[in-house]
Amino acid sequence: MKSTVLSRIDEIAPRIRAVAGAIGARPELGNEEFFACETLTVALESYGFAIRRHPLGLPTAFIAELDSGKPGPTIAFLAEYDALPDIGHACGHHLICSMSVAAAVGLSAALDRIGGKIRVYGTPAEETKGAKVLMAEAGLFRDCSFALMAHPYYAFEKSGSSMAMDALRFEFRGKTAHAAANPEDGVNALDAVLQLFNGINALRQQTKPDARIHGVITNGGKAPNVIPDYACADFYVRAATRAYTNELADKVKRVAEGAALMTGCTLEMSNYEFSYDELRTNETLSNAFTAALVELGVPESSILRGDDHGSLDLGNVSLQCPAAHPFVQVVDEKYALHTIEFRDAAMKDRAFEGMLLGAKALAATAYECASSPATLQAIREEFERTVAE
Repeated sequence: MKSTVLSRIDEIAPRIRAVAGAIGARPELGNEEFFACETLTVALESYGFAIRRHPLGLPTAFIAELDSGKPGPTIAFLAEYDALPDIGHACGHHLICSMSVAAAVGLSAALDRIGGKIRVYGTPAEETKGAKVLMAEAGLFRDCSFALMAHPYYAFEKSGSSMAMDALRFEFRGKTAHAAANPEDGVNALDAVLQLFNGINALRQQTKPDARIHGVITNGGKAPNVIPDYACADFYVRAATRAYTNELADKVKRVAEGAALMTGCTLEMSNYEFSYDELRTNETLSNAFTAALVELGVPESSILRGDDHGSLDLGNVSLQCPAAHPFVQVVDEKYALHTIEFRDAAMKDRAFEGMLLGAKALAATAYECASSPATLQAIREEFERTVAE
């Protein structure tokens, strides 16, 4: 039966290539992915999936479902399709979404046997205000037996971890004055931002090794002879766990309050993007994906151990249901993600071949896990133990 699943992916390969190519050639920023959303839902609908459009009022999100009408697991494949500003699909999200669609359609060939449901979640804006955060908060993944997606990369890599993250904005307001004629009448908002950076630089000496605090000044004034009455800085605060991220964010906020007090400014703090939780990879699920890759001809010695690649909104999903986020090789050069070189390579035939191999590995993983009650139980038990910790 698994061979039927893989053969189905071969059958639909020309269309999946076309979908990936079309989305890759027309990059759209987060929550503006109207073309990608329509392209994916039209394809899934043609393969028999029922489409729920705009869940939670998100205009470019969707949930596609194929129900066997029989008891069984609910299997989720996650699709990302937002691009990056200026450099387009330099993270390969056109391959991620196409891979998940191909895996879902491939697995559908065995749905009558395994029972249950197959879902594809269309999750916009992973790079910024990730829709998975809202979906997880609304409990949309709680009934899933497990959730899978694979990320394009320059190598094969096991699902690892990601950092929890808060996106903090600090806006300082002071009083404008002529910087030469009457500087004593001004309250310098830029000085407050500079003190914020100085305080955070000092704070770094007392943070754990897994912590990351990095920011930019988004507004620092308009002219050097005018004391700025407004200045703004955006920061990402990250750490290995949500608990330590919360602790660190509180310290950063106190630094900002001190900077305001020192300069006489007022301060407004906000979150300018959603907070991401750490990814807790389900190792049982991850090992099944590795086994599927090996069965498809990938040497196990070439599969890298799971690493930390920043922050993912999949982390929020992994606290709601078992999840894994492995990486699949789609380029042969060691191009980094979020670069023009990776973007260009990710539109070549080699990348599409890697995408289809990844789709087969996802589908085979889902089939093996869904077909084994013992494996499903092991996945669930690990998830409950990990979340409890």
